[in-house]
Amino acid sequence: MKSLYEELGGTYTLGDDGILYPDLVVDDKESRPIGKWGRLHMKYLEAEHPGLYERLILSGTLYRHLADANERATSMLERLVEQMAAQEGIKENFKETQPLEWVCRMNNIRSRAEEIILHNVVLSL
Repeated sequence: MKSLYEELGGTYTLGDDGILYPDLVVDDKESRPIGKWGRLHMKYLEAEHPGLYERLILSGTLYRHLADANERATSMLERLVEQMAAQEGIKENFKETQPLEWVCRMNNIRSRAEEIILHNVVLSL
């Protein structure tokens, strides 16, 4: 007599200990990178929202969720850096005339933009 799992197409693998283990595969077809922001968001979910984290794992949508968060954060970072640089009057010719000052100001802008993303994308649901 076949189990319901076998009737639905499931298979088993015999382990070294003589026990049959079901061959479980998460069917997440996406192969987008989760990146820095996705990894940070995963740590946040795991620590602060373990129920949601487990649901995402069990439904097979965790990596899609993390990749989406990473893409949102990356595009938001690019927009924020561009907008902040324009607002502060930093132009490309400034890079050629005063390179060290340009690097300092752009690093400052990037740091502020990353802080905004951390609170609005990574540490949110």
